[in-house]
Amino acid sequence: MEDRAKRKVRIPRKDAFFGFHHDAHSRDESIEKGTDVTEEMVERLIRETKPDYIQYDGKHGSGNVSFHTKIGWTFPGLKKDQLAIFRKVTAHHNIPLLIEWMGLSDGKAAELHPDWVSVDAEGKPYTRPVMSTFSPYDEEIAIPQAKEAIDAYDLDGFWIDGDVFSARLDWSERAQKAFTAATGIKEIPRKPGDPHWHEWMVFHRRQYIEHVKRVFTALRAHKHGFQPIIIGLYNSYCNPEPIDAATTVDYLGSDVPSSGRYHGDARCLRFESRYLASTGVLWDLEPWGTELGENCEYSVVHVCDLMQEAAIVISQGGGFQIDYGVVGPIVPGPSFAGWWDDWIIRIIAEVGRFCRARQAVSHRSVTVPQVALLLSSTSYFDRLDQEGQLYAPGRGTSPDGLQPISEYRELRGVLHALLELHYSVDVLAEHQFRGKMSGYPVIVVPECEVLTDEFRTALLDYAKNGGALLAIGAATSGMFRQHLGITFNGEPTEEQTYVYSRQMEGWLGGVWQDVTPTSARSVGLRFPNSDTRKNGKCAATVAKFGKGTVAAIYGPLGDVFSRSHNPSVRNFLGDVVGSVFEPMVSLSGPPCVDVVLRRKGGRLMVHLVNVAGKYWAPNNNVPDYVLPVGPLELRVRLPKRPGKVSLVPPDAKISSRWGKGELSVKVPKLEIHNVVVIE
Repeated sequence: MEDRAKRKVRIPRKDAFFGFHHDAHSRDESIEKGTDVTEEMVERLIRETKPDYIQYDGKHGSGNVSFHTKIGWTFPGLKKDQLAIFRKVTAHHNIPLLIEWMGLSDGKAAELHPDWVSVDAEGKPYTRPVMSTFSPYDEEIAIPQAKEAIDAYDLDGFWIDGDVFSARLDWSERAQKAFTAATGIKEIPRKPGDPHWHEWMVFHRRQYIEHVKRVFTALRAHKHGFQPIIIGLYNSYCNPEPIDAATTVDYLGSDVPSSGRYHGDARCLRFESRYLASTGVLWDLEPWGTELGENCEYSVVHVCDLMQEAAIVISQGGGFQIDYGVVGPIVPGPSFAGWWDDWIIRIIAEVGRFCRARQAVSHRSVTVPQVALLLSSTSYFDRLDQEGQLYAPGRGTSPDGLQPISEYRELRGVLHALLELHYSVDVLAEHQFRGKMSGYPVIVVPECEVLTDEFRTALLDYAKNGGALLAIGAATSGMFRQHLGITFNGEPTEEQTYVYSRQMEGWLGGVWQDVTPTSARSVGLRFPNSDTRKNGKCAATVAKFGKGTVAAIYGPLGDVFSRSHNPSVRNFLGDVVGSVFEPMVSLSGPPCVDVVLRRKGGRLMVHLVNVAGKYWAPNNNVPDYVLPVGPLELRVRLPKRPGKVSLVPPDAKISSRWGKGELSVKVPKLEIHNVVVIE
């Protein structure tokens, strides 16, 4: 592996593959910071971990910064210029140095300028003060202070936190005047349902993007090649919408909080990585390196857990980094005083070696379209409008109010079921289907409430021209009722329901639409109890539509599976999908193996990711062992015999044979992640 110390130029942050992040937040200003940072420690950290970049502690939500500033507020406990030390050593190794920078969350500025904060409909500041994008905050504090840091430490970029997550609706006088000037509307709405509420929401979202443009433009103009990122921006859980070209986004990404607290890093990562991989922009994800158990304090994540998370991310073509954040002096990992112990360095180094061994067949790969799963941004923003939230619906439902734990529950349920069935799945919002729809053999529309007429027509045209369309849920199937070859019997009702598949039943209760097939054929029944001899009702249908098919499941499969992961429910979905689609790759193996089909450099890559054990949280929050699986057998349909089949990394001896247009590959054992490379 190339020694980063021998690099003649720094890798642009957007092109980087592996790195790590550290921030240290505390409202206790008496704690000493930076005391233990030394050049020798940073040198050892870089030599052992070989990162493409380092992201370090910068500005906190309190408004304090971890350097000596003339513009803002230095953290009182700062005892040593730790950024100067990190910059000196990273510059010697030609490694980019970025800092975490809290955006609109600035407690000190809010205290000094209370008239600059966003206020609610009653004119009161929010419980956690947020700077208003209509105020002079960007021009008078945020941008000048950022420029000061860039100049002082020759920084390569900012990792901006506390911005898109923090943005709020603003009823300040400035905001109201700007709204009237932009729209001509004088009657200011106060709550969902009021006249012009939708216009009020759209106006604020546009204003937030203007704030992003303002900050990005100023920082890039100040230093050529400077690369800022706002975490969560254009991610699935903030604003899954077309990227505004004027923002000139270099790359996308976010941190992913600990699984014990948020019901599974892997569940977030499997979903978010597939969405980001569909944006067409370079990206990475950053799981936390610490975990919370049930009623427990943080513990450091075991290396095998981080390797699993890395495998999920890099198999989708993204970069990977580890986040070691410190909130006060109690969180394990790097200390608040800045010391990185050898055992933490060894964890990062081992995860780095794991990623590097797969980089050539992973980073910046592209998908081979198989199953497309819709993330309806129309439904997403409709829910936001109803909740009165700019971004991140359900905010406050997680233990510390940072991220919702139930967002996209139905979509994630369908995704998990499809992955356990070994389908290679991409997650796309409506705008991401432009120019791509016909390339997918099957499109799945999970439970959602709203689709535009334009997109619904596009889906039907896709099916008419040969595609397979599957709608899931009572409301979703109702959007296509005229084309399903069935009769709807009354309105959807709450029912106790069981489905039966592969000699086992599973509960799938909830809201169902009763239907009677006419021209469609039934491909699944449901029952009121475990007696499958009688009282069966149609649960799923498939109908011919032009050159293709339109199928539907008339109940809450995604919602139920997300809460149960019942194998009968998963297999029921497999029966329906299997009736309309034969995948390019099939796998004989346990459901804990994700199959990811990608291409890079003219080669076909079949990623096998073992996610065994990732659903144990929160009562087993630091797993230290991944149960290997195998033997596995892949069957790959190909137009001609391949020239070479290999395994990356080559840690097992595989065998392959060719016949009748199908390549069979046997993998004796899968530890965490291997890639079958077909040339």
